Amino acid sequence: MKTTSNRFVGIVQAKQKLQRTLSQRIRMASSVGDVPKGHLAVYVGNDHKRFVIPISYLSHPLFKDLLDWAEEEFGFNHPMGGLTIPCTEDYFISLTSSLNY
Repeated sequence: MKTTSNRFVGIVQAKQKLQRTLSQRIRMASSVGDVPKGHLAVYVGNDHKRFVIPISYLSHPLFKDLLDWAEEEFGFNHPMGGLTIPCTEDYFISLTSSLNY
């Protein structure tokens, strides 16, 4: 079981990674109510399907692995102008379904 300080460090690291990868467009969309408070939009798969996910996912190790993969794949220049996750929609749905704890 993780301690509170370890969990906090994980959340801080995830937040820093997210800040490096999110574009101004997603932040603006969030501010106008397009994305509910406490959530963020990501684009997944070859068709770049948009998903709105809770930011609590950012602290989960499996989701952090996806963020690392996205950073390796796209760097900081995302083709959709937002956070793009380079996996199939089926994999993303399966993974996020397991994160609903």
